[in-house]
Amino acid sequence: MIRIDAVWLATQPVDMRAGADRLLSMVVAVFGSAQAHHGYLFTNVRANRLKLLVHDGFGIWCAARRLHQGSFIWPRQASADGTPVSLTQEQFQALVVGLPWQRIEQFRVIATV
Repeated sequence: MIRIDAVWLATQPVDMRAGADRLLSMVVAVFGSAQAHHGYLFTNVRANRLKLLVHDGFGIWCAARRLHQGSFIWPRQASADGTPVSLTQEQFQALVVGLPWQRIEQFRVIATV
């Protein structure tokens, strides 16, 4: 299993034809470098595909996921400069299965019956 200590979500959509090298150049442009054990998530305009780029300390892994129906929940208010958003491991797990990851904390507490 690949260790991922931090996950960053890119707010600007990306052409999903981009491979690992092009995505890596985007990460370097925004962060200055790709940190070991950090994952970087990208989506297309329709948010029905995503790619995860991970630097494992030795090389780069690139994984893709596509939804046949619906879309991933992505921030609607993308910043003009494309600043990435940090996700917790729990938010990352929810995002990749299509759950509302922004509200994951609300699901921990039952306030009404």
